[in-house]
Amino acid sequence: MKLKWGLIFLSSLLINCKQSTNSIQSLNGNDWQFTQDYKNPNNTYDIVNWQPATVPGSVQKDLLNLGRIPDPFKGSNEDSIQWVSERSWIYKKEFSVSAEILKKQKHILRFEGLNTYAHFLFNNKKLTKTNNAFRIWEVDVSDLIETENAVEITFYPTDEYEEKESAKLNYTLPESPRVFTRKPQFQYGWDWGPTIKTMGIWRGVSLVSYDQVRMKDAFVQTNTVSEEKAMLTANIEFETFDYDKSSIEIVNNTTNETIANEIEIYGNDTYKFPIIIDHPKLWWTHNLGEPFLYDFTINVKKGNTVIQSINKKVGIRTIELVTEKDSIGEGFYFELNGKPVYMKGANYIPQNIFLADVLPKERKKLLDDVVAANMNMLRVWGGGVYEEDLFYDLCDEKGILIWQDFMFACAMYPGDAAFLENVKGEAIDTVKRLRQHPSIALYCGNNENREGWHRWGWQADKTEAQKEEIWNNYQAIFNDMLPKVVDNLSPAISYWESSPKFGRGDKRYQLEGDAHDWWVWHDGYPFEHFEEEVPRFMSEFGFQSFPSYEAIKYFTEQDSIDLNHPSFTTHQKHARGYKLIREYMEREFPVPTNPEDYVYVSQLLQAYGITKGIFAHRRAKPYNMGTLYWQLNDCWPVVSWSSIDGMGNWKALHFKAREAFKNRLIVPFEENNILKISIVDDAIRTITADLLVLFKDFNGEILAEFNEEAISTFNEKNEVIFEIPLHKLNIDRRKSYAEIFFGNDNVVHYFEKPKNLNLSTEKLTAEMVKKEYGYEIRLHSETLQKDVFLYSEAEGTFENNFIDVLPNRTENIKFKTEIKAPLIKYKTLNQINNTVNNAKNKVSVIIELVH
Repeated sequence: MKLKWGLIFLSSLLINCKQSTNSIQSLNGNDWQFTQDYKNPNNTYDIVNWQPATVPGSVQKDLLNLGRIPDPFKGSNEDSIQWVSERSWIYKKEFSVSAEILKKQKHILRFEGLNTYAHFLFNNKKLTKTNNAFRIWEVDVSDLIETENAVEITFYPTDEYEEKESAKLNYTLPESPRVFTRKPQFQYGWDWGPTIKTMGIWRGVSLVSYDQVRMKDAFVQTNTVSEEKAMLTANIEFETFDYDKSSIEIVNNTTNETIANEIEIYGNDTYKFPIIIDHPKLWWTHNLGEPFLYDFTINVKKGNTVIQSINKKVGIRTIELVTEKDSIGEGFYFELNGKPVYMKGANYIPQNIFLADVLPKERKKLLDDVVAANMNMLRVWGGGVYEEDLFYDLCDEKGILIWQDFMFACAMYPGDAAFLENVKGEAIDTVKRLRQHPSIALYCGNNENREGWHRWGWQADKTEAQKEEIWNNYQAIFNDMLPKVVDNLSPAISYWESSPKFGRGDKRYQLEGDAHDWWVWHDGYPFEHFEEEVPRFMSEFGFQSFPSYEAIKYFTEQDSIDLNHPSFTTHQKHARGYKLIREYMEREFPVPTNPEDYVYVSQLLQAYGITKGIFAHRRAKPYNMGTLYWQLNDCWPVVSWSSIDGMGNWKALHFKAREAFKNRLIVPFEENNILKISIVDDAIRTITADLLVLFKDFNGEILAEFNEEAISTFNEKNEVIFEIPLHKLNIDRRKSYAEIFFGNDNVVHYFEKPKNLNLSTEKLTAEMVKKEYGYEIRLHSETLQKDVFLYSEAEGTFENNFIDVLPNRTENIKFKTEIKAPLIKYKTLNQINNTVNNAKNKVSVIIELVH
């Protein structure tokens, strides 16, 4: 590694520079062809039936586009396409290279993602084999390239490789055979996803051509930050096949400053160039400040000609995971720019089982939905993928931090030399690709592997020698290799071995590190458990619900909701899922007999339980410094733990999490029949305001009133600022509520479970008024209307939903749509309660809104 520089600060960009002469020719597109592998042992074709294919994509999606397989998201079609991943498939493309490019001395075929076992030919010559869907593969074709070229790639089924590797061991690895293949683990089937082991070219393909030198990588690293100065280093990795002398320009487009350097390059090398920014603007999460990004351009020049440019968006910030021992155990929190930050968010999984199908607008919409719900962190779960560059770019721009798992989940993995070397290459590619993003807050080795080994019975049938070997292999990956890669390539980012630190069977899980709390759901614990056992950082907890009516109608292919439809057997992947939803619903809510109402109440149930946990976690700040529920999204339409379903629709949980994740939160709770109130504020500020507590009946009559001054202080202990014994108030718990005001914020607290509320049978008054964005929905009632749910088959979005309309108030909700006079309906819990309580097996009342 060399360190050479000469600094020349210019007031503006150098002019009269010619366009880059290094070339990147995209080979993506719909002009590929594919066929099932019909080669005979002599490597000649017996039968060839070439069909059009699209790259990036997959075999399954290409077959679907041709009508060769049914839509696996519908009915039980998932089962009928398993044969696809049991065959071998060939992809080919012919392409031309211009005379100008052909003259260049170096030509590299670059594959961003091949899934997974493949070998390829270039102009009929066999080249490299690949065995990792997460790695970037580059092959030098300088000696083979011509004006007209052909690339051919054969993909093989994972089964034969997994069987071969498995046979080498005298024991079965937990969750074998998928552990031998470095591809998205969720494609082998999860308790929310289908078993569809996709194959093919899932990321971009290009031809990189150059004459003398190319930049392989550039990383603008933040070293130190103060109010006066930020000291940065541009780490630039060059490749040349011989000696080269070039000049480097590093242009800060934000400040109009340029650093120019003359360098000499021998072979492959990395150079460092210092950068100073005066009075830097820092990058913050969107809920604490501006996610400011500096814009840099790095140019390689020959004389006055720019031969290659790389653009970098640089967020100046410090981020650290703090795990200090204390009197309770060991804390777990993140410091952003030296400030402890409470993390609010969810676990993210791939947006589609067909990875290349996710459109840029769909990525943007999902991350807009994250910001809209007041989340400041997502955990990219270890059974999915290292996401596309655009995903991280958007997180940078929107101020969302990323907890990034390495792609290992719920299993024990092999540790032979070849596997370790493969994983090391994967880790290097990944960290190099992601390290520029200010959104990256943490690298985590795996999801639940450590807990699984110690708690899930994986050791039961193993000898002591086998257990030692498996655990040593675990240590080699997660406590040796991966932390070294992170420390070497991105030393400012913390590494965490496994999530959770301890399984829930270990008494320390509540006192140290991060926790996955699945006592609720898997073990049937009541929702109150979330309030009774709060960990230091909750990185997983969740509850299922049905998706939207739209999603259900999509996969059942019916116009009405029928929960007995056979497609539900493949669209509920948890063996006890329906049973658990029913059991919890019976505890907390009225249980409708009408399927449409049952779907609605299932979403209320999910939101009720998860927000109970969020409130408890946030009230425990700073003992608890983060709450990430499972899960944000789906990879297909399904009954799952998501708050946004597979069609992109918000469930009740997402609407109610938006309220629970606000920076300033009023947290009412009950202990020993005493109503207590805390104020939580995550913003960097101190607020003083009056606290107003009103006890009302469901007709809006005030039964009692209290007014006090209170203080909310950033990061101080959330002490109780108001309490009152409820037995001193003459209220009927089933017919009353407390409305609490602090400054501009307010919240409603109910004293009974939803099923016990004595809700009025009086109907809601609703009308809609035409607006420039669509329609305004106006809701009014003289009595409390609980959890009003608006829905429509017309394409559009409701600005708010699943809301309580308090007595004698009007709530106005925007419905953004381009559809004229859409049919909009609503449901309320009042209707459900009274239908169930009156034991009438009829559909709950649905009223069309008046134009």
